Amino acid sequence: MNEAIERNPMGTILVVDDIPENISTLAGMLRDNYRVLFATSGADALEIVRRQQFDLILLDVMMPGMDGYEVCRRLKADIVTREIPVIFVTALTEVQDETRGLELGAVDFLHKPCHAAIVRLRVQLHIERHNRSHSLERLVQERTRELDETRIEIVRRLGRAAEYRDNETGMHVIRMSKSSRLLARAAGVAERQANLLLNAAPMHDIGKIGIPDRVLIKPGPLDPEEWALMKTHPLIGAEIIGDHPSELLQMARTVALTHHEKWDGSGYPHGLAGDGIPLEGRIVTIADVFDALTSERPYKHAWSTAEAVDFMRAQSGTMFDPALLNLFLDLIPQVEDIRRRYADTP
Repeated sequence: MNEAIERNPMGTILVVDDIPENISTLAGMLRDNYRVLFATSGADALEIVRRQQFDLILLDVMMPGMDGYEVCRRLKADIVTREIPVIFVTALTEVQDETRGLELGAVDFLHKPCHAAIVRLRVQLHIERHNRSHSLERLVQERTRELDETRIEIVRRLGRAAEYRDNETGMHVIRMSKSSRLLARAAGVAERQANLLLNAAPMHDIGKIGIPDRVLIKPGPLDPEEWALMKTHPLIGAEIIGDHPSELLQMARTVALTHHEKWDGSGYPHGLAGDGIPLEGRIVTIADVFDALTSERPYKHAWSTAEAVDFMRAQSGTMFDPALLNLFLDLIPQVEDIRRRYADTP
């Protein structure tokens, strides 16, 4: 059984006690400042907290059936209710009783008979502390979100800078990033990780910033010495990104370092093969190559989708992970839609 005794915007409190007189006493102390609801059993208390938000719970220990300790244990085991402050209100006075309650997650103990002034001060203290904690948590979350968004924007812009140096458009990194996310989801990658890949993929060629123009934008074929220099750009990219604890930058580093590795081990810079190539690197390789083939560049015409698909099928098991490539080819209609929505501007 539960009922609203009084409504007040300063907070909502649940009083749990199997003796109605005790509930009335506590409600009388608090109703001028708080909305007070009550439950006369542990089971009722657990039911009401699933339907109503509370700022604090005053919980009796000695109740028939489910005692207060068990109620507190269940509250703290539930992600939805674990943050609600619990104050035990009990006639128990032994140190071990109070210790047990605090170990279960209670924030305080009030001993019966309760003095109104003490009850009001303790309740006010813990509700204010609870509210400050929530405000701080919201502030931290907001600042974290802002920092994440800033980091993502920097990554995107650096990725676009690398593409512009390579006679490519900034739209290429958007298309291949979105295609990478699409393929990752099709491969069973969780949405959160797929979104990380979406934001890490633009950094795949950041290492080209360190390649001299005489090599990077040379109009003709590269000689062996120039090609050897070009093949260092994954290592340069990994060095630029660095070893940062951010999941986004860790993934960006992996992508930059491994997107030129090949399934058969003939790629660079480390000659990794098969599953030894990180999944994100294998995914970006496929998305990057397809978009590069089907995009016009100063040194090449844009291949048709059919031509690109034929080439990539021929490279299955050589350049590309066969299973991932099959998934990607099934996604061609969605990839084509991405190409249309993010087409290069003349």
